[in-house]
Amino acid sequence: MSRCEALRLHAGFASFSAALLCACVSSSGASHAPAAGVPHAPAAGASYDWHGLILVPFGTLLKDTPLALHEVLLFQDAAHVAGYEGGDCYAVDGAPPPFFAGRRPDDYLLCFVHDRLTRIEASVRLPAESAEPVFAAACAQWQSGGTPVARTTVNCDGREGATGFSARLGADGAQDPAQSTMTIRLFNVPAEL
Repeated sequence: MSRCEALRLHAGFASFSAALLCACVSSSGASHAPAAGVPHAPAAGASYDWHGLILVPFGTLLKDTPLALHEVLLFQDAAHVAGYEGGDCYAVDGAPPPFFAGRRPDDYLLCFVHDRLTRIEASVRLPAESAEPVFAAACAQWQSGGTPVARTTVNCDGREGATGFSARLGADGAQDPAQSTMTIRLFNVPAEL
């Protein structure tokens, strides 16, 4: 067998393997939204783990981020929210955001101050009737692995090592009164705190 034939055979096998892998991934049953008539609460054992939301480490320069990004303009008064420093926020292009609370986030942003990643924000919509128990379970999981700072039925703050988290549960009345939005903000905590 010549070198060219061997390379063609190898390339054909690689293409077949990639197609097979894609078929396996797409048939895994994971979907963005639950099917109609199925309860919207995350399935038993669904992870609320926020660690998977950190795709690049805090402090990464915008130009060194290995993800395709597009800038997003935010219009909100968030000056009094934990972990908020302003800056420019970007959404990820070409790839779905990582799973959070058993679903793909409706919003997922990487925010940079002075071109360094300082904050990650993600939000998911939950059915209003199950939002508080889901939020309470998520908060309990987050605070069990770190240092609790504050906790109510709609607020959950804490830190784990050098990463702080600030989560909120709010009505999604403008979009759909039957839903609530769970939002988490992750940020780097200064060493002196």
